[in-house]
Amino acid sequence: MKLYHNLSQIGFLRKSYVFKFLFVAFIGIHIPLIGILFFVLFSNHSISPISIVIFALIMTLVATLVTLIILNQLIKPISLASKSLDDYRNNRKLSVLPTEYSDEAGLLMCNIQESIYESESFINEKQDLIYMLSHDLKNFAGNPQGLAKLILSEDPPESIKHLAELICESTNLQFRYIENFIKLLKEQDQIVKVNHDPKNIVFPNILPFINEQVEQRLIDKNIKLDLSLELVEAKLKIDEGLLVQVLVNLISNAIKFSYFDSEIKVKIYIQSSNLVITVADKGIGFDKTQIDELFKKFTKMSRLGTANELSTGIGLYLCKKIIERNKGKLSATSEGKNRGAEFKIEFDINY
Repeated sequence: MKLYHNLSQIGFLRKSYVFKFLFVAFIGIHIPLIGILFFVLFSNHSISPISIVIFALIMTLVATLVTLIILNQLIKPISLASKSLDDYRNNRKLSVLPTEYSDEAGLLMCNIQESIYESESFINEKQDLIYMLSHDLKNFAGNPQGLAKLILSEDPPESIKHLAELICESTNLQFRYIENFIKLLKEQDQIVKVNHDPKNIVFPNILPFINEQVEQRLIDKNIKLDLSLELVEAKLKIDEGLLVQVLVNLISNAIKFSYFDSEIKVKIYIQSSNLVITVADKGIGFDKTQIDELFKKFTKMSRLGTANELSTGIGLYLCKKIIERNKGKLSATSEGKNRGAEFKIEFDINY
């Protein structure tokens, strides 16, 4: 940046980045000519044509090398602007770029700086709004839960007691979903890069939480859940709560699009140094051409389930975001309509 700053102090170069390049190139081109003139004029001996050619070649190589070094220094503003943008996109790191220059490179740095701070301000405002809405959603879910607990405290008949317990269970699931959603947002909010140190996940410990959240849906459609564990634990770069939320969403999605009296298979195993988790059903499936559409936000593929269950169109989108943000991959396959579907999560465990 020092060379760029010094050239920016020259009047006719101040407002043009192109002129700075042309000026350096002009000087570089004429260095060999100036060297040859001095060599011829001030040499004390007779000069042969061969010595002039050799000297000209040497001067040309030296001038080319010097010019390339200077031009490499001159593109520092572009490199700095690019690095600043990459740091923000990848790590949410706020850089401070110089904004006092008036040429094209200076305007680029100034615009990038303003755009980064405007984006940061917008993200902060958006997250504040989301946190506020999440807090309000907790309150809304808490009201029916409070009433249900009040009913339970009155020792009601079994039928009413069962309904009140279902309300409590449903609101507890909502609380967990909101908490995991906020946890994901907090990861996105961090200015420094999220620490993705591997965490030890013990699968038998998380299965009860998964069963608890999908049990009633399985009972409603008389669907069997077949869980197959080929390993007990693994170190993964994902929070345990978020992994549970993803698996619950994928299993709930499979239940929604499965037929009554069918089966869903969940398998956790190792394949080529990858941890693989698959959720496979025998439901309505989808066409191969629709795979990309599945994971889009508010997808056009939002459909009713086999029992007319509604879909938000955002569940699979959030699952994919969570998995990819935590260094994994989520994919889907299907042999076609009414031939079931399989969703596969892959994590590299070869750290």
